[in-house]
Amino acid sequence: MFRILEAQAPAKQNATATIDTLCGRLQSATLLEDRRAAILGLRSFAKQWPASVASGGLRNLIRCLSKDLEDVDTTKNTLETLLMLFNPDESSPEASDDIALWLADEFTQRQENITVLLDLLESYDFYSRLYSLQLISAISTARPERTQECVGTSPVGVSRLVAVLDDKREAVRSEGLLLLVSLTRSSTELQKVVAYENAFDRVFGIIDAEGSLTHGGIPVQDCLSLLANLLRLNISNQNLFRESGWIKKLASLLSDVLKAHSSSEGVPQWARPQQDKNVWGLLAVIRLFLIRGSIGTQANQRSCWQNGLLVQVLEVAFHSVMDLNIRAEVVSGILVCTEPLTHVHLQALATAADLIRGNAHLQEAFAQLDVPSPNPQQPAVQVNGHTGDINFSRDNVISALLEVALVTSTLQAFDVRLACCECIKAYMQGHSPIRLFFLRRAIEGHTSNETEPDNILTILIQNGSSHSGDPYRLWIAAVLLFHLLHEDFEAKSTAMQVTEGDAESGEEVVTCIQALAGNLISAEQNMEDERISIAYLTILCSWLYEDHDAVNDFLSEGSIIQSIVQFVSQNNQSRILASGLCAVLLGTVYEFSTKDSPVPRDTIHQILTTRLGRERYIDQITRLREHPLIRNFEVLPQDLTSSPSGGLPEVYFDKTFVEFVKDNFSRMVRAIDRAPGLEVPVVANGIQKGISRELVDSLKAQVDDRSQSIQRLQSDVLTLERKLGQEQADHRKAQDSAATELDRIRNVNEALQRHHEEDLQKTQSESRNMQQELKRRHEMEIRQLQDDVKKLKADSEAALARLRERDEAEIKDLKSTIARLEAELEKSSQEHVQDLQTAHEDYSTKLSGLETRLQRAEDRCVDADSRASRLQEEAESKETARKTIQTELDDLLMVLGDLEEKRTKDRKRLRALGEPISDGEDDEDEADEAEEGDGDGAGDN
Repeated sequence: MFRILEAQAPAKQNATATIDTLCGRLQSATLLEDRRAAILGLRSFAKQWPASVASGGLRNLIRCLSKDLEDVDTTKNTLETLLMLFNPDESSPEASDDIALWLADEFTQRQENITVLLDLLESYDFYSRLYSLQLISAISTARPERTQECVGTSPVGVSRLVAVLDDKREAVRSEGLLLLVSLTRSSTELQKVVAYENAFDRVFGIIDAEGSLTHGGIPVQDCLSLLANLLRLNISNQNLFRESGWIKKLASLLSDVLKAHSSSEGVPQWARPQQDKNVWGLLAVIRLFLIRGSIGTQANQRSCWQNGLLVQVLEVAFHSVMDLNIRAEVVSGILVCTEPLTHVHLQALATAADLIRGNAHLQEAFAQLDVPSPNPQQPAVQVNGHTGDINFSRDNVISALLEVALVTSTLQAFDVRLACCECIKAYMQGHSPIRLFFLRRAIEGHTSNETEPDNILTILIQNGSSHSGDPYRLWIAAVLLFHLLHEDFEAKSTAMQVTEGDAESGEEVVTCIQALAGNLISAEQNMEDERISIAYLTILCSWLYEDHDAVNDFLSEGSIIQSIVQFVSQNNQSRILASGLCAVLLGTVYEFSTKDSPVPRDTIHQILTTRLGRERYIDQITRLREHPLIRNFEVLPQDLTSSPSGGLPEVYFDKTFVEFVKDNFSRMVRAIDRAPGLEVPVVANGIQKGISRELVDSLKAQVDDRSQSIQRLQSDVLTLERKLGQEQADHRKAQDSAATELDRIRNVNEALQRHHEEDLQKTQSESRNMQQELKRRHEMEIRQLQDDVKKLKADSEAALARLRERDEAEIKDLKSTIARLEAELEKSSQEHVQDLQTAHEDYSTKLSGLETRLQRAEDRCVDADSRASRLQEEAESKETARKTIQTELDDLLMVLGDLEEKRTKDRKRLRALGEPISDGEDDEDEADEAEEGDGDGAGDN
């Protein structure tokens, strides 16, 4: 029986076949209930068979989102199914990371797919909003760039996402907050759009609603992460944030934290970790406004100062109720705070440093602030699990920073000390008057013989051998002095005035540089911690660099350089850093020494090349440069985390000093190869110092040679002047004789000139007479021609007038005859037509004859006009001929004059040569000259 039923049972279906069947039903279903049933079936397989469900039904599921948007249940089931596809079971045979990528590609390849999910945010249904946000987050995780592009392209996509922050349901609001954090992490355009959708107001509203920084939980931390994304390297959003007045809100949030700690109830211990994370996150957000070199940093610093943010940050850094480890957390800048009890205080101090760095006005105002007096070693008082309210005195911020950096000696406070040191460096950076003021105050405190545990000069000079237990006290003091003196010649000159010992009491007077060098030698001889030697070498290398006076002060004690050479020559492998810096110091001393130094430059060069050796000198500097602590300084941790178990931190150098060593490495290596006679010029405060002594001697020798040459040349000049006087006297004599001869020749010439002028005047007179005669004859001919022309013109005009009168009389007679005939014709026409025709014919005949006569009269008139024109043309042609004849005559006269002049010159030349000229020729010449003179006179007339 059972076998029969078993044989009649339908065949079993596997999961793949069932999924294919459900996908087919979903695609072909027309009723909402059928699609919903198919979606529920696919949801049951989505966790275990994500690849099969996605390959057959993904597009249909997406299509159902837009088709069944109004049905809440169907939309919820569809979204759940899609979320299961993104998060399959780990035990699923089809589980793979590639499925999420494939699903994200399917959604992001078509803009409308993302738009559908964004449209679901318009619905107030809890699951529609929550699941759509989770689905967009899953897509963004797989394909972040493409998702950002799709959301940004959607007209109202960003607006709907930001509006989710107003949702009162915490799950939806938190999911929307996380999605915005993900989308704005790298897209600058989305950051701007989100910011201008009033995101800042909504974010601060959530922070206030969650209990601010003191009692807020994870949502507050997410809000700070969103703020960090919107403000990081985005000048536009920073300007919007600042101009909207939100800087004041940041100060208010920090103020609320301080008020909560100062209240009688305090902050519960269980709430402290999350509070510290929130405070750390807010400080990280503040530091985003203070990026070094950014164009908006100065404006952001001013705004933070005006809104009291700097004061609140300092209060957080120095507040008495905060644990020392928390106070150590204000300097590093990572948004994800994994150890809140070791980073908040460092972050606050670093924020304070960024708020004043590079801003002269804020640096000056910073020194006027007061903060709670630091007392790191006093334990916090706990009352019923709460921190008690303890009143501490207040101190100047600079004094407080120096006290924490130089007085605190516990290893746990190392990061705090470094943070305070960085804050002091920011206070001095780029402000020379502040550095000089700070240095003078330190000098006054040191010379006043008062005990000041935080005086950097006292620590470095008098307590040089008492820091074996805490080498970083001296190291931090050295770093601060290094930043006071580095590349500041005025500060170096001021510090050189510091001396130790009273000469009046018989004590040896030791300068500051010599005292520091002595402490360095003592530290090396006693093999103290290498950090102490590095601290002194840091100061000396920077102080002596490009300062001849400081080098001479250093060389005043001759044993110092001998001791340092000995340390370098020992080649101690356990103190490579100190040995390398000693070599750098020796190179600096030699590079900037002079011939007049207490230890001459030649002697220093001989010491370096003989006692130390060029190869060892270069090897020590090279090993220093290649040491990991120098080579990899930028990537190595410079905090407490670098310390080995139970040891001191591996912090040996300041960042600025490392840059100084790297920048001058090549110069220090080449220093030993520079000739001793060639000094290095240095420009200090616009004055060049240091020249080559050999060059000066050479120039002096050249000056002496030039002086002797000048004396020899002057004696030669005197000899030549005497010779010149004699030659000038001879020349004057010759000149006088030449002048006498010249006067005689001039008289002869004047006589010849007078005779020539008389002949010329005679010739010109004759020429003028001839020209006048010719002109007179031509004028008579012209007048005759003009008279003839006038006569012909008058005759022609008279004949023309007679012809016109006769023609007019004939015309008048003809007109009267015509009138008479017309009258007779009119009269006879009435009598008989035949008589009229006859009369008409006669009239026509007579009229033709009259017209012929009139034509002949007009022809005769035209002939008269033509004759007059011809006479006029003949007169003009005769005038032209006269002008032509006159021109030819002028040309002939000019030729004649030239010939006569040439003949006269030839005759004079012959006479000058002594050739005989006959009297006939003379008479002929005189006659010719006379004729020429008449011709010229006539021509002139």
